[in-house]
Amino acid sequence: MIGRITGKLIEKLPPIVCIDVGGVGYEIDVPMSTLYDLPETGSTITLYTHLAVREDAHTLYGFLSAKERSAFRALIKVTGIGARTALSVLSGMTVDELGAAITQQETGRLTRVPGIGKKTAERLLLELRGKLGADLPHVPGTLSNGRDDIMNALLSLGYSSSESQAALKKLPENVEVAEGIRLALKSLSRA
Repeated sequence: MIGRITGKLIEKLPPIVCIDVGGVGYEIDVPMSTLYDLPETGSTITLYTHLAVREDAHTLYGFLSAKERSAFRALIKVTGIGARTALSVLSGMTVDELGAAITQQETGRLTRVPGIGKKTAERLLLELRGKLGADLPHVPGTLSNGRDDIMNALLSLGYSSSESQAALKKLPENVEVAEGIRLALKSLSRA
């Protein structure tokens, strides 16, 4: 595995950069956020990398920070999200913005990224909860952990985000998860 590359930046051909390391030019796919923050060609740079090995290609993806690489790795583990889509997400928002969107369960922020529809955004929010954004402070108005579990259960059962949130508002304050799911389903079946 190639985890990091340090060398001379010799080309910028969006979304690919080429870095010369000891006479070998490595072509590395980068998100636009990384590309914009790179110095001029001829400068020495370090990129954190992720090597994707497929039957037909070995592709290097590069990032300016380990945090950005970690977010990329979390994104590509989500069902239906490939490397290109993950790069698109990181090109359209910072890691902190992505973490905030996940923490606050905001599909709207994610659907603004090209290639991310409503269902994909909801899947991202569901599968990345607790993996990204966990280090962010609690934002007023977001759900507590037990309510997060109830919300995730309702979303997994196919209820929309708005239906699930409406059902959560009807629940008692400190309800247990199992009881909360039962009460929320009861409420949704009446509606």
